[in-house]
Amino acid sequence: MDNSKKIKWHNLAFMAFSTVWGFGNVLNGFIYFNGIQVIFSWILMFALYFVPYALMVGELGSAFKNAGGGVSSWIHETMGPKLAYYAGFTYWACHITYIASKGSGGLKALSWVIFRNAEKFASFSTLQIQLATLVVFLFFCWVASRGLTPLKSLTAIAGSSMFVMSILYIIMMFAAPAINPHAHFVSLDFSWKNLVPQFNVQYFTSLSILVFAVGGCEKISPYVNKVEDPERGFPKGMIALAIMVMICAILGTVAMGLMFDPKEIVKNFDAYNANGAYWAFQKLGQYYHMGDLLMIIYAVCNTIGQFSTLVLSIDAPLRMLLDNENARQFIPSGLLKKNKYGSYINGIWLIVVLAGSIILIQSFVPGADAVLTQLTKLNSVAMTMRYLWVFAAYIALRTAVNYKKFPAEYRAFKNQFVAKVAGIWCFAVTAACDILGMYDTDKFTMILKIATPLVLLALGLIMPAIAKLEQKKEA
Repeated sequence: MDNSKKIKWHNLAFMAFSTVWGFGNVLNGFIYFNGIQVIFSWILMFALYFVPYALMVGELGSAFKNAGGGVSSWIHETMGPKLAYYAGFTYWACHITYIASKGSGGLKALSWVIFRNAEKFASFSTLQIQLATLVVFLFFCWVASRGLTPLKSLTAIAGSSMFVMSILYIIMMFAAPAINPHAHFVSLDFSWKNLVPQFNVQYFTSLSILVFAVGGCEKISPYVNKVEDPERGFPKGMIALAIMVMICAILGTVAMGLMFDPKEIVKNFDAYNANGAYWAFQKLGQYYHMGDLLMIIYAVCNTIGQFSTLVLSIDAPLRMLLDNENARQFIPSGLLKKNKYGSYINGIWLIVVLAGSIILIQSFVPGADAVLTQLTKLNSVAMTMRYLWVFAAYIALRTAVNYKKFPAEYRAFKNQFVAKVAGIWCFAVTAACDILGMYDTDKFTMILKIATPLVLLALGLIMPAIAKLEQKKEA
């Protein structure tokens, strides 16, 4: 590629930044880790997990620059087609809980657009909200089944808008005390005692929230060979990315600390989990005498983002799994059926059954806001499981045979031993956070966090067995 067309390392950092970071990450860190105490955890997470993760993804992208299937392709090249199927299946299965959460999130955002408060949504019974969520979910499944993906461009627009809003929040919040000195701000205590978290059961069982927040680096892997001087440019870009994300996480946390007292969050945890982002922009607007304008803009962007992401999450992961020629031998033929619109109709029906079951099961949760808390916790466990395959692929890549077989323009670590240790470390951290994240003081939530991955795992094991029986009958 002509050097003039290559991506500068700082441009890569900004591209990746908008992909992996969002305002919700700041909020979740703040409420789950006792306010500004999360700063300590953010720094550790970025230094010991995010940076090596991003660098490993860069090497995988460089080694398999012609592989278009992402993680599944990496696993296929290094570990064979059967495990590649499981990697693709995991990526799809993880999205089941994510899909179940998008309808609820969209309705919550829409309620803020219309009613401009938290109370109206909370006033409905859980059953009413979940039935409404089910209707929304079924509607967007129908949209996906018709091959209609008009919301794809809206997803990008909404995502970009949310990114801009998150940066704007930090800037405006830090300026607020000077512009409106008479407004009420929470005093912050930056003493060592107040910054170091308590390393208790709640702390360790919540770490999956942070892993979920910093995950997704594999999305930028296709760009590694397009970077100017990849060997130096890519790591510089990733380190710059880590620094930018860490700064935003810290400044965003401090900004939120000026607004919200952690003691109040503990007393009303579900309410803050469900409404914290909207309250943040509502308060920010009040500081600037703008009324609810900022909150409405954020809520509109989030409504569009939630619903458009719902459609894409129904369609894209399913296509990634079923379009993969190497995985098809492990998938029952019934799931490969397409309708006249080119959609995998039986695959969508399977999503209806799985995600719809989660939506209906949550009708028994006491309170609509509590449902959103449960979904956040469930996603932090389920969605992070897909990252395990990234590290498995990297460990496999750095074996002696594959290291020679797949030359890469960029290598994250020169030393083979260090590379394997880094891969094993990130794999172990992810697995540990997933397992610990399954624990919950609420028994119903804990059962759901354990049962959901097990049911999906069983499905992943059953599908190749069914496919094998079909192939025997045809033979």
